[in-house]
Amino acid sequence: MAKTVPLDAGTLAWARSVFAEHYAGPAPEPPPRLARREFAAFPFAAETTMRRHATLRSPDELRAFLRQEVPRHVYYSTAYYRFPDAPTMPTKEWLGADLIFDLDADHLRGAETLDYAAQLARVKSRLIDLVDDFLLGDFGIDPASVLLVFSGGRGYHVHVRDDRFLPLTSPERRELVDYVVGTGVEPMRAVAWRREDVRAGRTAGAADDDAPAEGGRRGTPRTAVLADPGAPGWPGRTTRAVLRELARWEQQGAKSAAAEMVGLGIPPARARRIARLLVDDGGAAKIRATRALDVFRDKLPEDVLEALVRQAAVDVQGETDAPVTTDIHRLIRLPGSLHGGTGFRVVPVVRSELDGFDPFRDAPLRSAADGTTPVTFREDVRYPFPDGGVRGVPGRTDELPTPQALFLVLRGEAELRPSPAP
Repeated sequence: MAKTVPLDAGTLAWARSVFAEHYAGPAPEPPPRLARREFAAFPFAAETTMRRHATLRSPDELRAFLRQEVPRHVYYSTAYYRFPDAPTMPTKEWLGADLIFDLDADHLRGAETLDYAAQLARVKSRLIDLVDDFLLGDFGIDPASVLLVFSGGRGYHVHVRDDRFLPLTSPERRELVDYVVGTGVEPMRAVAWRREDVRAGRTAGAADDDAPAEGGRRGTPRTAVLADPGAPGWPGRTTRAVLRELARWEQQGAKSAAAEMVGLGIPPARARRIARLLVDDGGAAKIRATRALDVFRDKLPEDVLEALVRQAAVDVQGETDAPVTTDIHRLIRLPGSLHGGTGFRVVPVVRSELDGFDPFRDAPLRSAADGTTPVTFREDVRYPFPDGGVRGVPGRTDELPTPQALFLVLRGEAELRPSPAP
């Protein structure tokens, strides 16, 4: 839910006035089944207690609500209720809920080593994987039923507005999440054994998933092969990741590849030998070209391969906040509203424009874009806003475009100068 930095009374009043200018403009597009939703908001106040159970029955009521309340954060329920303004969940009478996925940079592996801009870039790449590979690919959801939204903070929301998902219970939604994050997926299923007909010099049959790890009947040697990278589901996804890993090892060199293998539990001497085979002797290039693993000659190093496959499977696992998807009473940010921790707009993004979407260019307030505001930096800052970005050190005062000043003040990284009177 909302993460907000405490502000003094004067700064709160200034920020609220900037938000009010935004909400005085065109109202956000209301979500479907507006009258069946619960709305909730955090006010601009020292005590940010959420106000819940509001019902808005028309776009005009939504517009009036935003202009009157000027919320610091505003949410609506992903669920539909018979009585959305009832004070308790049982009395609301649940009718169904949108399927929601929340990708947050805070949940990325290694996020703590990245700055804010790098986190946003990485989480966008995970969003593309989720949408293209899982939702549109494996699940076969109509793109017209999928709404992508930059949250205004650290990630993206995916709203699936497909009536087939509305009645799903929490355990059923949990199964979808488990599939996306790879729970229970056995990555070695991406490796099959192909029986070769030595006399004919050709493949004698399709890949045999149940073949033994080595050899086979006399005259029918078997070659381990990776699944077709275009195969549906996790086998193809894992193969694609393995091939990317091999290409990366080729670029980084045998020494780096060996070090990674040691980190995966392979003994150092063995790791160096396999790294030379893959990188220096061209084994990785051959695997990427043919998917055949016979470069390992007489014995398949299953420990190395399994470590590599598992590492690749982890790399391609979806990054999604499971509680958001499984909670059938969840509140989600209103697209078109403002995020009270950054001042960024909560921006709907169509898939065709997602690759080029830049939060620092496309999400700042437009209503205040022509104004400037003086601020004093409280800490080192470096953000890639347009026209050279924003750089600052503690104690330095600078005149910034108001949307950028708002961003820094709401994040607690700068303060207004001169300080507004309470």
